[in-house]
Amino acid sequence: GSMDLRILGCSGGIGANMCTTSLMVDDDILIDGGTGLSELSLDEMSRLRHIFVTHSHLDHIAGIPMLLDSVFEELDQPLVLHARAETIQVLREHIFNWQVWPDFSCLPSEDKPVLQFEVMQPGERIKVGNRSVEMIAVNHAVPAAGYRVQNGVGSFAFSGDTTSNDGFWHALNQHDGLDMLIVESAFPDEERDLSRKARHYCPELLATDLKKLKHRPRLFLTHLKPGSEEVIIDQCRSQIESLPVQRLCGGDRFKL
Repeated sequence: GSMDLRILGCSGGIGANMCTTSLMVDDDILIDGGTGLSELSLDEMSRLRHIFVTHSHLDHIAGIPMLLDSVFEELDQPLVLHARAETIQVLREHIFNWQVWPDFSCLPSEDKPVLQFEVMQPGERIKVGNRSVEMIAVNHAVPAAGYRVQNGVGSFAFSGDTTSNDGFWHALNQHDGLDMLIVESAFPDEERDLSRKARHYCPELLATDLKKLKHRPRLFLTHLKPGSEEVIIDQCRSQIESLPVQRLCGGDRFKL
C-alpha cells in the first residue's frame, strides 16, 4: 500500500497558523516533534509508536515532552525515540532531567516506561512495519541528521536543519529513486552570513547543493523564516533550474 505523509508543522517559527517542524508518516511514526504536535488529537497521539528526531534544537523537540504527558495513561508500550547519541544525551540532560520535565524514560516505572531512547547512527536503517527509515548525517550547529523513508511503493527524504554538505546528497544518490524531497531554506540570500553562522541553507547555497542530486523528486521547501517566506520561495525559484519549487505548508498531506 501507499505511505501517508502529514505535515503537522514546518515553519521556522510560531504564530497564528504557524507551527514548528513535525512530520507524521502513516499513523505511527513522527519525524521531529515541534509545536506542530498540538495539531494531533489525543486519539492520534496514542497511536504513535516511533519518533525520529533530527537534532536537539527546541523547535524540533518542543512538543515531545507535552505529548508524553498527554498519552501517559493511554500507552501500553513505550514510545521509542530514535536519534543520534549526542541528541539523546541533550534530551536526557536538559529536558527529561526532572527540572525542565520529568524523566519519562523511567515513568510510570523503570520496567514499564512511557519513553524509550534508542541511539541511531548515521547510515543505519530501521524497519517499522513495511517502512524503512534511514538516518543520514547533515551539517548543522549541533550534531544533526536527515531521514530517508521508503516503503515498497514510494520514498521521501527530509533534510532536517542543515547547510552546505556532500553527505546528504551522496546518501540519496545511493538509491534508485526519490519521489519527494523536503529541504530547508531558513533565510533569504540577504542573510547569507547568518545562514552560514547558524548553519542553515539560503536559496543560493541550496541551489548549489541541489546540483549534487541525481534524482528529480518533487521538491518542497520547509523551515522558512516567518515574514520572509515569499522572498525565500522567489529566490529559490529563480536559482533552482532543475526542479519546480513548492512551499511546504502545515496541514499538507501526501500519498507516496
